[in-house]
Amino acid sequence: MTPAPTPTITLSIVSHRQRTLVAALLRDIAALDSGRVAAIVLTRNVPEPDIDIPSTLRDRTTVIDNPAPRGFGANHNASATRCETDLFAILNPDLRLRADPFDALARAFDDVRGADLGIVAPTIVSGNGEPEDAARRIITPWRLVRRRLLGRDRVPSTRPDWLAGMFLLVRASAFRRVGGFDERYFMYCEDFDLCARLALAGWRFAVDPDVTVVHDAQRASHASLQHLRWHVTSLLRMWTSSTFWRYRDLLRSGARS
Repeated sequence: MTPAPTPTITLSIVSHRQRTLVAALLRDIAALDSGRVAAIVLTRNVPEPDIDIPSTLRDRTTVIDNPAPRGFGANHNASATRCETDLFAILNPDLRLRADPFDALARAFDDVRGADLGIVAPTIVSGNGEPEDAARRIITPWRLVRRRLLGRDRVPSTRPDWLAGMFLLVRASAFRRVGGFDERYFMYCEDFDLCARLALAGWRFAVDPDVTVVHDAQRASHASLQHLRWHVTSLLRMWTSSTFWRYRDLLRSGARS
């Protein structure tokens, strides 16, 4: 019998009164456990009842209750301080797993060709199997208008400029080396900023076309005025940052790894 692979991944999941979604995701992780998941850090960003954690995951799960709500990046940065594994996975609570994604994704880092790999992500699909726009091109004002108003530019590229933060498997040492997420982004655009800084530091990122996870998108910025404000504020911060312009120049030069 082939021995199970050595656990190499710490998962970070943040709940915003999403206990039902998180419980379903944890059930998937438990049912499909490949042995790669060494630890889970579950953060309850706002008060809510206890989340049902499957018995096989309880001894690997640390639950954090925030005294006050924190942003996306700050929550995952806090989880990363508890990461003692080679890889750190950032998961949205509204994901469902139909097959185990962790072993195949982790093997990309095991391969000698993965020495400069900073992030690998699965292919993200909607509940009906349609590809989601998780592998994206750099956001410019005109491109954003085309996406929002005209419904264009939503097809994932084969060599994306950045990866949306709904599911990212990150090399923990690279994540620490660039300082993790920039916590000045409370919500939105921090995933672009992380990918850009990793690329500027020489790290590569990729999408595995053979690994898929289901994302039940929660489009809060479309329905909540507060989320819309956060989104606009983050876009303005991104477009006025040196990281954005240096990364845009890198992409235009064709020098990215």
